[in-house]
Amino acid sequence: RARDVTGVQTCALPISETEEAWTRAEAAIFREHGHDFGPEHKQILIGSSLASGGEAMAGYFGLPGAGPALAAELASLVWQELSAGSSALPGARDLAEILLRRGTPIAVASNSPRRFVDAALGSAGLADLFTVIVCADDVEHAKPAPDLYVTACALLAARPERSVAFEDSPTGVASARAARMFVIGVPSTPETVRRAQS
Repeated sequence: RARDVTGVQTCALPISETEEAWTRAEAAIFREHGHDFGPEHKQILIGSSLASGGEAMAGYFGLPGAGPALAAELASLVWQELSAGSSALPGARDLAEILLRRGTPIAVASNSPRRFVDAALGSAGLADLFTVIVCADDVEHAKPAPDLYVTACALLAARPERSVAFEDSPTGVASARAARMFVIGVPSTPETVRRAQS
């Protein structure tokens, strides 16, 4: 019954090395505002959309109303990082190709803007694998709402409850679970692993 299961892959950890780009950008903003940036701060932001990330930083910095400006700065810095290129994670292409050969449709469901996703997939040499790519700017509510995954499954003509999501963040896991999908966790940081095990 393998053909009844759809793999919906997120663009965060399971397919390309984008989290490091986000981390460098986030750390730069924290330093600009006089704060260190460690694993506990990463957990505030990992998996968030630009808008929610900006609001989270504004709250942490004690700057009410600064969320949109911080989100815009984060977008600019992440774009600079991604423009330098990102690589595919080990085994990502092999996994995608195996699923496709078995007739299992796959998609990207990412909390990032489309231009970020397109740049990451292109530089990682993975763009040819996905005909369905759903990004934060394609839905009304980004993760942790289920919209991204529900939309991806609909475009694949797949039932969410018969589909699998690979996720690297609590935000993404919540989104996939809300969509009634089976979730495989692929943590991108040691702190995420520790929290999952606690």
